[in-house]
Amino acid sequence: MPLPFLTADRAFDTTDHVALPFDDHDQWRRPYRPGSWRVGSAALALLLASFVLLAAVIIAAAGAFDGAGITLGLAVAVILAALRMLRVGTWVSRAGVRRVAFFSTVTVPWAKVTSVRTAQQPVRWLGLPRTVQGQALVLDRQGGEQLLLLTDHNADFLSRVEAFDRAADTVEAWHAEYGAAPAATR
Repeated sequence: MPLPFLTADRAFDTTDHVALPFDDHDQWRRPYRPGSWRVGSAALALLLASFVLLAAVIIAAAGAFDGAGITLGLAVAVILAALRMLRVGTWVSRAGVRRVAFFSTVTVPWAKVTSVRTAQQPVRWLGLPRTVQGQALVLDRQGGEQLLLLTDHNADFLSRVEAFDRAADTVEAWHAEYGAAPAATR
């Protein structure tokens, strides 16, 4: 039975080039869906947090309120870590491109971006110290600095080569649309 509502898959499969009603380029959006490794890790962390919350309730029922408070704090920390894990990735808007890492966020306005390109280079496997040969979407900034936006071996694109190619093409299209400085007319 087909479902009548618009899914994320169908949003990219439209053949007409009419903007959808929710297609607001001023809002930050991730140009791809989170990968199964990222979603699975966050789900396992939330499952762990539910057990820790249950333990906090049992500890509180036993009368050890100090221990229950510490356990509750640990559960909240695990929940916040899982939510942050889901936010990690590359986000684009009309204002620029944003690279969200677990502990930091870097935003680069399109005016300061010189190029966005795909490069073959050693990349980290699932964010671990081990490196493998793979593809990376690299952003070159004014001043010669580089920012690694996406890799084909991170938690979003491991074993999803087509999704990496589609996401890289989408970010490059955003750069092509908003990155070129308009020529000044006199």
